[in-house]
Amino acid sequence: MGIYLGIDGGGSKTACVVADDALVLGAAAAGGSNIVRLGEETARANLHAAIQEACAIAGIRPGDISSAVIGVAGAASVAESAAAIRRIVGEIGVRDIEVVGDNVIAIEAAFAGLPGVVVISGTGSIAFGRNQGGETARAGGYGFAISDEGSGHWIGRNIVAAAMRAYDVGQNDLLDAIATTWEVSGRDELVQKANADPRPDFAQLFPTTVELAIRGHAIAQSILHEAGRELAGLASTVICKLWPDRQPVRTALGGGVFAYSPQVRKSFYFCLRELHPSAAVNFQIIDPVAGALWLARRSRVKVQ
Repeated sequence: MGIYLGIDGGGSKTACVVADDALVLGAAAAGGSNIVRLGEETARANLHAAIQEACAIAGIRPGDISSAVIGVAGAASVAESAAAIRRIVGEIGVRDIEVVGDNVIAIEAAFAGLPGVVVISGTGSIAFGRNQGGETARAGGYGFAISDEGSGHWIGRNIVAAAMRAYDVGQNDLLDAIATTWEVSGRDELVQKANADPRPDFAQLFPTTVELAIRGHAIAQSILHEAGRELAGLASTVICKLWPDRQPVRTALGGGVFAYSPQVRKSFYFCLRELHPSAAVNFQIIDPVAGALWLARRSRVKVQ
């Protein structure tokens, strides 16, 4: 019987599970391990912490693991980053390590080898699909500077931009809410933080935006609605590539933006159904680490 390791290395959280052929033996979480966003030092600390805790709960050593699959946004397409993650995880004794994109583990968590489209919106965003013939396609997921539409980062940046426009016409409520979350004092400090290098954590403002929308703030509601529309656009691009004859398509959702914003989910659903009336959306938010474990148990990973 093998021992398997699955990891979802996100921008804000690392989820880790250790299992045998039938049962999950241990699970743990740590801070983010997206090496592209956070750097090697932070990724190392959080990956080691999550793996060692999960192994301790399971009563095994990292060297007992037969196969490991690690899903991290962007890492699979950047050879140096994937190699760095394999090296980091190998430092504590894990062998047979495969690094794939977060889209790969997400689609397996949703469909376990079957056709469908998964749309992820967390710190970043991406849509990824596979049709009945095994063909795959993606849309988005090219990084915060040029892509990641509808993501936590996108929402945060847009709420800051809206706050500054509102401030210019004498409305301070958005600016005050953002300043509280970012722990800055007034307009000048907020502007300085927003333009700082390294960049601030715009995704940190997603919960603030959700709270403002719940309280009826029209601008926050508009931004969340537009986020759903952007994400539906990503899904539509993938569907058009893989199902040009407009046949029914199963669609799954992942990531904290979908999990914590009913308004984004609602906007996504109605916008996607407007574009593709036969699309079937499952609102149960997937757990990508389950897809990493599914792949590790099969000891085979096919990345397109």
